[in-house]
Amino acid sequence: MLHDIRKQYMFSSLDENSVLPDPIEQFELWLNEAIESKELEPNAMMISTVDEYLQPHSRIVLLKEISPEGFTFYTNYEGQKARQIAVNNRVCLLFFWARLERQVRIEGTVEKISEAISTAYFLSRPLESRIGAWASPQSQVVRSKDFLDEQFKYYQQKFGENVPKPPFWGGFVVKPVSIEFWQGRPNRLHDRLLYVSGSSDWKISRLAP
Repeated sequence: MLHDIRKQYMFSSLDENSVLPDPIEQFELWLNEAIESKELEPNAMMISTVDEYLQPHSRIVLLKEISPEGFTFYTNYEGQKARQIAVNNRVCLLFFWARLERQVRIEGTVEKISEAISTAYFLSRPLESRIGAWASPQSQVVRSKDFLDEQFKYYQQKFGENVPKPPFWGGFVVKPVSIEFWQGRPNRLHDRLLYVSGSSDWKISRLAP
């Protein structure tokens, strides 16, 4: 039964005196540890958006770059999440690394990255991924799986190995205003440290679990 599931968190702890003052650098440290721990898809993150009816929507995407500016991912600009971002550019990201008993929650605003950066990344993708970006009308109703296979074959024949970036495809960067680090601890007394962006630096606070 679900109510009988119990886990005692024992892996590590999180202390205000030992974390890095910059949350982006602290995140990179944790991400590298998740990669080293053989976490499945360590760069997988949930992104939550809100539509014009104030309905939240969540899905998993892959983090592709971290910079002082923020967290970059790529998608179809005509898909559901991009349309919701156009209405409301406030989003939330969530990373969960079960092996390390950790999660990171990031709140901020999102905007498109430059066309040049999007193109450079697109051309670095595997050939089939590039063709797939053309073949899939993301978030739209399609008549069948066969339709997608037909679309893939059509663009495969059209472009061969020289697949350009679609005009409707590119990157977004999430610029954080707050980042919360969560570390599982025994007896449900989990560590939660919240970084909030200030005028010149980040303020760190401890939250009750």
